[in-house]
Amino acid sequence: VQLQASGGGLVQAGGSLRLSCAASGFAFDDYAIGWFRQAPGKEREGLSCISSTDGRTAYRKSALGRFTTSSDNAKTTVYLEMNSLKPEDTAVYYCAGEDLLLCEGNWWSGFSSWGQGTQVTVSS
Repeated sequence: VQLQASGGGLVQAGGSLRLSCAASGFAFDDYAIGWFRQAPGKEREGLSCISSTDGRTAYRKSALGRFTTSSDNAKTTVYLEMNSLKPEDTAVYYCAGEDLLLCEGNWWSGFSSWGQGTQVTVSS
């Protein structure tokens, strides 16, 4: 599985960013792609999950209401639209993929393939 995240950058508080994750190499047509972030000195945090089969999504509390995950029609790119950004959203953002993973339950603990991160910095 190959995953490549992009789209990070510097944005002012209140602004928006859209991250992209180019995904390929899954063994099955049924897989999930998640977005995570890790701020300096903090543990990695799951944000969102999207299923390749039906587009079902799931979000952790920190992403609810401000972040939206989606995929393109070809299901080769997954997006994370982030709105109303806050300085505390500053982190390295990663996408992850897993065959046959459902976006339910503790989905954030089920990913084993990771892309490189993209830095998001939100200035106050």
